[in-house]
Amino acid sequence: MARASISLDRLTLAELGTIIRDRPRLELDPMVTARIAQGADYVAAQVERGRMIYGVTTGFGALAERPIPIAQASELQRRHVISHACGVGPWAPESIARLTLLIKLLTFRSGHTGITVETVERLVELWNADLIPAIPSQGTVGASGDLAPLAHMALPLLGLGHVHLGERVVPAAEALGGREARVLAPKEGLALTNGVQFISAIATHCVLAGSHLARAADAIAALSMQAFSAASDLAAARYHETSFHLERRTVAANLRLMLEGGNHAALPTAVASKQDPYSFRCIPQVHGAVRQTLGFATKVVEDEVNGVSDNPLFFPDDDLVLCGGNLHGESIAMALDFLAIAISELGSISERRTYQLLSGRRGLPDFLVPDAGLNSGLMVVQYTAAALVNQSKVLCTPASVDSIPTCQLQEDHVSMGGTSGLKLLTVLDNCERILAIELLVAAQATSFTPGLELSARGAALLAAFRRRVPILVEDRVLADDLEAARRFVRDELYRWTEGLA
Repeated sequence: MARASISLDRLTLAELGTIIRDRPRLELDPMVTARIAQGADYVAAQVERGRMIYGVTTGFGALAERPIPIAQASELQRRHVISHACGVGPWAPESIARLTLLIKLLTFRSGHTGITVETVERLVELWNADLIPAIPSQGTVGASGDLAPLAHMALPLLGLGHVHLGERVVPAAEALGGREARVLAPKEGLALTNGVQFISAIATHCVLAGSHLARAADAIAALSMQAFSAASDLAAARYHETSFHLERRTVAANLRLMLEGGNHAALPTAVASKQDPYSFRCIPQVHGAVRQTLGFATKVVEDEVNGVSDNPLFFPDDDLVLCGGNLHGESIAMALDFLAIAISELGSISERRTYQLLSGRRGLPDFLVPDAGLNSGLMVVQYTAAALVNQSKVLCTPASVDSIPTCQLQEDHVSMGGTSGLKLLTVLDNCERILAIELLVAAQATSFTPGLELSARGAALLAAFRRRVPILVEDRVLADDLEAARRFVRDELYRWTEGLA
């Protein structure tokens, strides 16, 4: 099995995605091990000196001024973890739980959190054994860290909680066999639960998934353009040289690549004015804006996952214990909210192209089926797309503008990034389905566009899609077609978008 080292190197989100996909065995770089050990030794020495340190020799949150005897330092950490495991709702997907664990390991590598090497190695063992802690999806307000989700992540260290075992979620005690529960050292419970690694994991997943959908949208839009006899001017390089929005140029270049060799713009059904509806003519502008937001979110999330999200932090070389707010998820929460708006718009303009293709214009039959009237054809797939677009629009209301104080006003402003993340997961799922509906409709429409010669890439995409979804000749139950189209967009379309930026 391949191996990957947890080192001090900065990781991109793409590299994190590769680790989650390939699931290599993890090991700690010797330099990381040394840093972690130095930080843990420093904490132990401060405890022995009787130094007052928040969350180490005091209570937590509003109990920060309550001293804790040194003899109870370990028990304090155990009780912290079990008391904070208050997550509810369905389990987060295993891939997001796995990302949470990985990003938490990235925070530990700095040595600033006070965690011990032994505890970090126990988490690495869970990864290597494919026993990923199961995390409920709801319960974090995204400040003071993702306390509830991360407490659930830490429970298996204590022989409690649940883990993913294959396709099942089982009690950790059952899966771990005879592994002895870990006795936590001072600060370790707080180090495990503090930080925004859960919402950062959701954000990482969403940025990667959104980037895939952005490329998919360009390819599907290009097929729709050919079926609708749209003008090619909208993607002309010279036209986009007038704009300083470079992402528009990227989309236009993708469209030119997907359209090369086709004759759609020269068909009699193309309009002489070249004034296509905005859902076609403004593809570079709207898809480009989505990419701008993805670029912003990528930077924010990469900065977060490569930093240290915990409190307090320890600096042994300078004999410093510093307290602050590196447990607040405002940056991630805002990025998640912005991304929900962008992905929703990607679905919204796609639904409009679907509508245009079904509208009986440009020589296309009503609802893209022979004998319309007896057959309803693809009429109602647009209803489904409209319903999904509507839900996504509602979910674009930002959660990060809200704050409900917690912990007796000690934590009086929170990010609500957990809500931002859960909303975005639904918006992404909706967008994937909306794009799949557009692909289904565009593929059908190409069969009814007189004289159409598809581009080479368009023809290859259509042929691959037709192996999954046959052409509609007369009415049939379309739910299965919609699901097959969604799976194609998710699992196969990337093969036909090779070379797209």
